Amino acid sequence: MSDFFWFSDEQWARIEPLLPQDTRGMPRVDGAYFRPACRSGRRSIPALHRQFVHQGSPHRRWRKRGALAHGIGITKGGRNTKLHAVCDEKGRPHVLLLTPGNTHDVKVAIQTINAVPPSDYLVADKGYDSNALRSWLIERGTTPVIPSKSNRKVPIEHDRQIYRQRNVVERMFCRFKDWRRVATRFDRNIKTFMATIAIAAFVTWWI
Repeated sequence: MSDFFWFSDEQWARIEPLLPQDTRGMPRVDGAYFRPACRSGRRSIPALHRQFVHQGSPHRRWRKRGALAHGIGITKGGRNTKLHAVCDEKGRPHVLLLTPGNTHDVKVAIQTINAVPPSDYLVADKGYDSNALRSWLIERGTTPVIPSKSNRKVPIEHDRQIYRQRNVVERMFCRFKDWRRVATRFDRNIKTFMATIAIAAFVTWWI
């Protein structure tokens, strides 16, 4: 059985000339190198990978034409994408925004919510628990129905009866994931991927 798994020197001598000898191209880049190791900036990144990083960027972002431009970011599970959405009470998407997976929900919350007219209530999970977002919603005439985070010193009460309707947006994402092309992100290009999401959203409205 050992001869089945291992080549002898004579067998390898016959196979080696048949293997590709062209080794052009960039060496493989592991996403782990892009994780910030300290506050020292680019010095913490190996020289081989510094060409993928903006000069002087405190967040060590990738170049404009790299993965960041296509909504791909480094997360604990690897390179990932996050889809932010605003839907109505029937689970129909009104606003869709694609960002890298390491983008916090609060950072783009105002941008996405501002794209739709004000509503009486806004239901969101703990990831949107922010004083700035709450103040902006109240000034807009919308009552935030957002539970407080566990580390908030003074918890803010919310309407638990209305909060039960948050499953509507979860069911909307579940419909999106019925499309395997959306769930696994077959398309690396952000325009192509967003076009696929738009088609899925159109079908969601239709059915």
